[in-house]
Amino acid sequence: MLAEAALVAAGADEPDEMNYIRAHVRAQMAKTGCDLETAALRVFSNAEGAYGSNVNQLVDSSAFDDEDELADAYQARKGFAYGVNGKATAQGALLQAALERVEVAYQNLESVELGVTTVDHYFDTLGGISRAVRRARGGQEAAIYISDTTRGTGTVRTLADQVALETRARSLNPKFHEGLLRHGAEGVRQIEAHVTNTMGWSATTGQVEPWIYQRISETFVLDEVMRKRLSDLNPVASSRMANRLLEAHDRAYWQTDAATLAALQSAAAAMEDRMEGVAAE
Repeated sequence: MLAEAALVAAGADEPDEMNYIRAHVRAQMAKTGCDLETAALRVFSNAEGAYGSNVNQLVDSSAFDDEDELADAYQARKGFAYGVNGKATAQGALLQAALERVEVAYQNLESVELGVTTVDHYFDTLGGISRAVRRARGGQEAAIYISDTTRGTGTVRTLADQVALETRARSLNPKFHEGLLRHGAEGVRQIEAHVTNTMGWSATTGQVEPWIYQRISETFVLDEVMRKRLSDLNPVASSRMANRLLEAHDRAYWQTDAATLAALQSAAAAMEDRMEGVAAE
């Protein structure tokens, strides 16, 4: 339906100043020599049978040196256009041209139970396209918004505000994280996932406020009682969380004073030793 709408708009007998889709399609045709149907393609996704951009996997495995590698992954995976026939064709150059014109990107929240830091597919998609747009536009970022219509009349927030809200209301909220920890190892895993997903937003958009990492460090790693509790419940996830905070610091997503950094490094080393059974904390 969207592909058909774009094609109909592109073929409308209207002046360019009244029909931006037609204007952009005509410009693309003039630039590349392609036909109208190709230039009017606007629905991009994976090849048939594939899913995701792999941005989440690169973040989870720390397998990127430069953030533009995340843009590479997104464009390689999402560079397939779907036309009115419903078939996918590789259109990497056309996706690049479309990204150069993106000024706003947004995401609807799907459930009151899930936030943008709860699961990784949000930064895998919205984060991935945001990073690709930034590169395509020579460093100029698109505005990123989150539409929350899970309750009441709905609210639109910036991504930075949404991440901060979720951090305060969920991870740093004792009622929330204590509820998670009642589930033992799985609760610790979910707290660690929040940290990893938060870093995913830093890597793809740079729109995570530094205080978030500081407060998470103080709450879950630098607090000796909490650190021991998490290590007892899930030594693997707790160690991953501590090292993820250090990774975020190494990538300059946040900064702290030398004493706090040293304490975090020491705590992370102790948690890793505990995970490996080298020593008990």
